[in-house]
Amino acid sequence: MATDGNQRATIFARVAWGTATLEPDPARRQGWTVCVDGVPQSYVDLADPTHLAFGYVRRVATVLRSAASAAVPMTVLHLGGGGLTLPRWISATRPGSVQTVVEHDPLLLAVVAKTLPWPESITVEVGDAREFVAAAGTDSYDAVVADVFQGAAMPASVAGVGFAAEVARVLRPGGVLAMNLTDLPPLSYSRIQAATLRAAFGDVALIAPPALLRGRKAGNVVLAAAAVSGDLPVSVLAAAAGRDPRPARVWHGAELTEFLGGAKARLDGYT
Repeated sequence: MATDGNQRATIFARVAWGTATLEPDPARRQGWTVCVDGVPQSYVDLADPTHLAFGYVRRVATVLRSAASAAVPMTVLHLGGGGLTLPRWISATRPGSVQTVVEHDPLLLAVVAKTLPWPESITVEVGDAREFVAAAGTDSYDAVVADVFQGAAMPASVAGVGFAAEVARVLRPGGVLAMNLTDLPPLSYSRIQAATLRAAFGDVALIAPPALLRGRKAGNVVLAAAAVSGDLPVSVLAAAAGRDPRPARVWHGAELTEFLGGAKARLDGYT
């Protein structure tokens, strides 16, 4: 596929939730940052799809690595597209993987497709994340990545126990969910969301930088979940998170329970 990826001018486009910009990285010849209303959403290096610039993306990648041995193809559902950073990474590191991306914003997809075209092996659909999961077959995926936002917030349709239960249903035995969310002190949203996943999954872990967990800053929290208690390789996740250029902590079990502080799962109209 042809690409405009060597252009060095910032690209502007109206999208469903504001204005998207594709900003060239002066340090990497084919590196681009995808922003919506000035907020960075994705980073894509067309020359090196294994380059994961954002810390939270590397943490999601760590969760996905735990779902299968290195280089083994996977069947992955990505809810939320952005610049398709992780689908590109999986295509490069696990050839033969079957991937579906569901993105609600066709205007964003259009500008990404023109400037940052993705591999033809990745299937991209315009649609609603909740509706897509509800229609999917049981035991369909090795992993589900939930990175769904309307503006700066996760929509209610993918934040409740009903959605979590649907994701648990479509995962194959041993499959994992990796969910990205944003939060700010005192991390009330993260506590509720972790409690919500615990209501549908047997094993849940939270991964985030220490400064965020101490309530000193806002940022991204990644939640990992598996159907059966003990299915998450917590020691592997913790080791990988600790080796990251921006180290993160993994809270699990009693430590996660203490963090939740009695937070209750979020119910929704689908439960």
